[in-house]
Amino acid sequence: MAQQVTNFGRFYTAIRKLSGIGDRDDFKRQMVSQFTNGRTDSLREMTRQEYDRCCESLEGQSRYKEELRKERSATLKLMQKAGIDTTDWNRINRFCLDPRIAGKEFARITADEHPQLRRKLRAIDSKGGFTIAAEKRAAREAEAARQKAKPQITLIDIGSQRPDLN
Repeated sequence: MAQQVTNFGRFYTAIRKLSGIGDRDDFKRQMVSQFTNGRTDSLREMTRQEYDRCCESLEGQSRYKEELRKERSATLKLMQKAGIDTTDWNRINRFCLDPRIAGKEFARITADEHPQLRRKLRAIDSKGGFTIAAEKRAAREAEAARQKAKPQITLIDIGSQRPDLN
């Protein structure tokens, strides 16, 4: 059977969130054995479904999902205040992918990284937010429209000598 799970970050993140588990290696082996019905105690030999059920159980015990949901909600509220359309996930992801913001998609931002992102959003807001940039863009567009709307006068040189009127 080919290895179905290659990244175990979700599992180890959930284990780190648990407190008082004792030896982590023993705990890991017990959890894997429990969710594979004793078939194996190796994470590498778990199926995708077994791994997902195991991680969901660990996250439920650690309340990681609830914490992440609260962090995301607070971040989205600040994004909305800053003028980002939070109903459009593509727009949210484009914003978060900027290396100056988070450098990754919104869904990949961990609960620990959300406070840093909110700090950046507050800094942007304190400097006028995105409204200043939008106002400048609107002013440039209005000026361009005024320039187009002005009547154009073209002068044609027909010569510098006046005809003799005698």
